[in-house]
Amino acid sequence: MAYAADKPVWDSVSVLAEQVNSGSTTAASLVEKALQIIHEVDVNYSAIITTLQKRARERAASIDIAIQNGQNAGRLAGVPFIAKDNFLVFGAETTAASNILKGFTAPYQSTAIERLEAEGAICVAKANLDALAHGGSTENSDFFVTKNPHDLTRVAGGSSGGSAAAVALQMAPFALGSDTGGSIRQPASFCGVVGYKPTYGLVSRSGVVAMASSTDTIGVLATSVDDIMIVMDIISGPDELDGTTIERLSDSLISDNLDLSGKKIGVIQEYFGNGVDSAVSKVVQAAISKLEKNGAEIVPINIPSIELALAVYYIIVPAELSSNLARLDGQRYQYSAPGSSTLNESYDQTRSNGFGDEAKRRIMIGTHVLSSGYYDAYYTKAQTVRTKLINEFTKAFEEVDFMVGPVSPTTAFKIGENTEDPVKMYLQDIMTVSANLVGIPAISVPCGHIDNLPVGLQLLAPQRADKSLLSLAKTFERLSE
Repeated sequence: MAYAADKPVWDSVSVLAEQVNSGSTTAASLVEKALQIIHEVDVNYSAIITTLQKRARERAASIDIAIQNGQNAGRLAGVPFIAKDNFLVFGAETTAASNILKGFTAPYQSTAIERLEAEGAICVAKANLDALAHGGSTENSDFFVTKNPHDLTRVAGGSSGGSAAAVALQMAPFALGSDTGGSIRQPASFCGVVGYKPTYGLVSRSGVVAMASSTDTIGVLATSVDDIMIVMDIISGPDELDGTTIERLSDSLISDNLDLSGKKIGVIQEYFGNGVDSAVSKVVQAAISKLEKNGAEIVPINIPSIELALAVYYIIVPAELSSNLARLDGQRYQYSAPGSSTLNESYDQTRSNGFGDEAKRRIMIGTHVLSSGYYDAYYTKAQTVRTKLINEFTKAFEEVDFMVGPVSPTTAFKIGENTEDPVKMYLQDIMTVSANLVGIPAISVPCGHIDNLPVGLQLLAPQRADKSLLSLAKTFERLSE
C-alpha cells in the first residue's frame, strides 16, 4: 500500500524559517523530524541514497546557537532539504547513483548548496536518480529503483525521481533536482508535486555532475509554488564559477498571483496528438479551461519542429555527455579497475565495469554522431534544427504570453514496463525536451488524477520570464484548491 499523509507535515519554508529565527522552534527539531520521516518511510520507497546525519545535526546546532545569541540565521533558517545525488555536498559521497563514482567525496560544494546554506538551509539527505541522470524512471540507478508514492508498483519518474518522491513523501519541504530534458518536470508530474526548470543559465551548474552542458538546468521540487519561488530567489543569479550563468531580469523572483485578464496562453497542438493518453489529455484540457474561465485567452498554436525535437535531443545530448564522461576514465576520479597492466587496459576495464548499460548506450551514440563522416550528417543537422526550433518558439511567443500542455503522454508507468525498449522509454520525454533545447523556463503543477495517479500541467514562458511564469503557476495552483 502506498504512503499517504492525512495532512501536510511541514509548514511553508518561510513559516519554518520564521519559527526558527523567532525561537518558537529549533533547527535541531526540524532536522530530527526530517531524519525520522526518512527513516520510517524510505524503507518502502527507496528515494534516498544516503543521509547526512552528522553534518545536518552540527549545522542545526550552530544555527540554534546563533539565534540564541540574537542573530538572524537567514531566510531558510533551519529548513531541511534534500539534494539529488549529482550535487556535490559536504558530509556525504556524491555518486550520481553510479558505480563509477561510488565512494567519491568532493573537495567543494555546488554553488546552489552554498547559497542555500548561506541562508540557513540544512541538507539532510541525497536522493536517488538514474545513474549519471541518464533516464526517466530511476530504473537506471546502479543502486535501486525508487517507487512512486501513489503506487508502489510504478516508477517515480526520472532522472530526479528520488527528489520528487522524497518531497511527495514529505521527507523534507523541498528538494533540488537537475533537468536536462524533463528530469524535474516529469517526476514532479508522476509524483504529484511542483517541479520547476528555470531559464538556462539562471542557476549555476558549478558543482553538479555534468550531463549535457548546453541543456543541463538546476531547479527545485516542492509542494507549493511559493516554496519554489523562495528557493529559486536564493539560488539564482550569476556565478563566476559558471560562465553560462545570466543576470536576473528582476531583483526578486517572488511575486503575487497573476491577473489573467488579457493574457494569451498558447495551447501547443502537437502535444495533443497521437501517443498522448486520452485521459491525460482530458485532465489537462480541464485545467486549461480553468485558466480560460478566469480571464485568460486560450489560443491554439503550432510549432512544427516540435515533432523533430526528440530526435534532435537524442543526438545533441549523447554527443555532449560522451564528451563530459570522458573524464571518468579510472585515472582522476573514483573507480579504477584493478589489475590493469597498461593505461589503455585500465581505461577499457574501468569504463566497461563502471558504467551501466544506459550510460554505455548514450556514450556510443554520442561518439558515433561526432565521429568523422557522421558529424555533418547528424550533429550539425541536429543543431540546425535546434536553431529552427528556437526561432519557432520565439515567433510563437510574439503572439502569446505563455504556452501550456501536458508534461508526459501518460501517468507513471509500471516498473519494468519500458526497460526492454529504450526507444519507448525515450518517448516519455517527448513533451519536455523542447524547453531544454530552446532554453526557456517550464514548470509542472499538479492538475488532477487518473486512477489515483497524479497528472501535471506544463506551463512555459519566454527566456528569462521566470518571475511571470512562477506567478502564473501560483495563480493556477490557487484556482485548483
